[in-house]
Amino acid sequence: MFEWRNIFKGMMIGASDVVPGVSGGTIALLVGIYERLIEAINGVLTKEWKKHVIFLVPVGIGVGLAILTLSHLLSWLLEAFPQPTFFFFLGLILAIIPVLMVEADYKQTFGGIHYLLLLIAAIAVAATGLVGDEQAAIMTNLAWKDYLFLFFAGWLASSAMILPGISGSMVLLLLGAYVTVIDAIKSFNMPIIIIVGLGIVVGLLLTSKLIRYLFNHYRTATYAVVTGFVVGSIFVVYPGWPADGLLMVISIIALVCGYAAAYLLGKAERN
Repeated sequence: MFEWRNIFKGMMIGASDVVPGVSGGTIALLVGIYERLIEAINGVLTKEWKKHVIFLVPVGIGVGLAILTLSHLLSWLLEAFPQPTFFFFLGLILAIIPVLMVEADYKQTFGGIHYLLLLIAAIAVAATGLVGDEQAAIMTNLAWKDYLFLFFAGWLASSAMILPGISGSMVLLLLGAYVTVIDAIKSFNMPIIIIVGLGIVVGLLLTSKLIRYLFNHYRTATYAVVTGFVVGSIFVVYPGWPADGLLMVISIIALVCGYAAAYLLGKAERN
């Protein structure tokens, strides 16, 4: 039976994936479906595919709805109120870190090697924020090489989307494909949407197998790395301290709202 409330969770994941620096995997952790999502994607090509498809359909509907509808709203918010918007997402990210640590039972399971893995993962993700964010021009008059590039861009972005703390949109931005993909979504450019979508599907199927293996065989180490990814994403999302007094107050309120929303969602999932 379809769990239609997962449409809302999928919308949260899809909305986050539109924003460079914010990870859909982090939001999946926040709403309590991350490991189940990995298992379902990994199980699509197995004999139990029906069970996994039933779970994925409402999540996929939510993601699609968010990308198609909220991309306009988020683009406007990022253009009109960039700092409060990023501070809201920063609140979400800050709230998930203690949840991850508790989930990993870090007091009992973490040793020196795990804290080292956490630190390395955090530095690796934070370093992506040092890369210039100049946006490439929208690609037009595409040749087959351009479509091949967009396919692999979607592949790499989806591999990042499914990893908490790593933003698929940031990967597209670094590759110079972000504005082309966002413009294609806004204008319903179906050839680009289909090619990038195929790349995303292939990337999700392959990456989910690796993540499931890691959780099954190296659970504590995997949680350490995932937590490091999320910690590192703080430095990527942080937009700088507002200079204007009113903007500073609004940003702090947005941060608190983001943290509170994440806390309440996490509490609802644990009950």
